[in-house]
Amino acid sequence: VFIGAFFGYKSDKIQVPTKTTQIARFIPDSNSWFVKFPHCALMAGILPFASVAIELSFIMNALWINQIYYIMGFLTIVCFVFTLSCSTMSMVMCYCQLCNEDHRWWWKSFFNGASTGFYLFVYSLWYLVFKLELVGLLSLVVYISYMGLICFAFALYCGGVALISSFWFCTKIYGAVKVE
Repeated sequence: VFIGAFFGYKSDKIQVPTKTTQIARFIPDSNSWFVKFPHCALMAGILPFASVAIELSFIMNALWINQIYYIMGFLTIVCFVFTLSCSTMSMVMCYCQLCNEDHRWWWKSFFNGASTGFYLFVYSLWYLVFKLELVGLLSLVVYISYMGLICFAFALYCGGVALISSFWFCTKIYGAVKVE
């Protein structure tokens, strides 16, 4: 924490390409259902989760059924494809929100990526019901708490990737605007 704070205070300020006003604009009501908050976040998490769903079954078997996972090179490729699909989906959803004149894209872009963690938790509940044969309350509590922590860390990673890629995207598109 202290090392991150040290480098954060020593770094340069983020330069935005255009000047903004402090007065918030009115956001017109949109009839598009896919740009409203819960819909856009749930819709944006499907594609990144689908890109890792097959590999996730092998990883869950290695974690909970004591099988050996031996395809580390393929896992690296899948992680790269997952990160790319998460950032691409976040940029697409950010563009849809900006096209509907919604300038409040920061938290929406984070939750667009973090919703993948929700899908991972739903998958882990499905895995608990149909694949695992756990007996006793303690083993259920351990499984749900561990998977909850894993899903939370996964959601933070995906949300961070989504926020950074959306910020880069907004910087590039607003940097290309010629203001006179």
